[in-house]
Amino acid sequence: MPQPEQSEQPEQLGPLATAFKDLPADAHPEQWNAFYEQAHHPWDRAGPSLALKDLLLQRPDLVPPPSPGATALVPGCGLGHDALLLASLGYDAWGLDVSETGLAMARRNEQAQRDEGYEQYPVREGHERGRVHWVRGDFFADDWAAGAGGPFDLIFDYTFLCALPLDLRPRWAKQVTHLLAPRGRLVCLEFPVGKPHRDIGPPWGLNPEVYEALLATPGEPLHYDARGDGTVVSAPSPKPRDDALHRLSLIKPLRTHKAGYYEDGTVRDFVSVWSR
Repeated sequence: MPQPEQSEQPEQLGPLATAFKDLPADAHPEQWNAFYEQAHHPWDRAGPSLALKDLLLQRPDLVPPPSPGATALVPGCGLGHDALLLASLGYDAWGLDVSETGLAMARRNEQAQRDEGYEQYPVREGHERGRVHWVRGDFFADDWAAGAGGPFDLIFDYTFLCALPLDLRPRWAKQVTHLLAPRGRLVCLEFPVGKPHRDIGPPWGLNPEVYEALLATPGEPLHYDARGDGTVVSAPSPKPRDDALHRLSLIKPLRTHKAGYYEDGTVRDFVSVWSR
């Protein structure tokens, strides 16, 4: 007797994917703020990015140490760990977020670190600690940037691009290139590498190919393979773009956040460094 066809089981969505599924983009800021108000922020790593710290301390050929007054931006800064790290390494750091509640938590985090003598954030030798500025704003708007320190000498992206709906990725590329100083560096801790795009986010799956396609043609839409594995299907740009960013290096860091490891203990994430 023929067996009945088994229907595909629906994907079990987590709290983030459930909350953002079918939610209009203009309602996303309110939803992110609601998560902070509920003290539900699983994307927080409870400390700075060790992969970023190692890169900045060990690879001056890729990211030269900051000169006095150099600026750094962390979009979607959350509780501010990476903005505090960048300040300890000599940058005037700007932590940007759409959530006022999240920024209030970042300010409390900064005060707690100050009370502890910045034990977790020692100053880079030969540099002074930079200032930290907390800014509430929409990354895609220009109003906040007018009063900030942009264009920025360094921009660090982690758990920000992966939180955006897929159709906003080209706008991310356009804006990040607009905000980067002529000799600046964009540093991406690429996460979550290997997650198929057919799996609903946030976080949405990313891989090095996606970053390369986005930043080579900022603002242009991407087309993905129908299999949903994240493969980009796009015709190459007919000529080089003046606003394009070029990847200087793609690195498998020696250490990263716990979320960036495979179950066997090997690192899953990549670190990429970009310039004009």
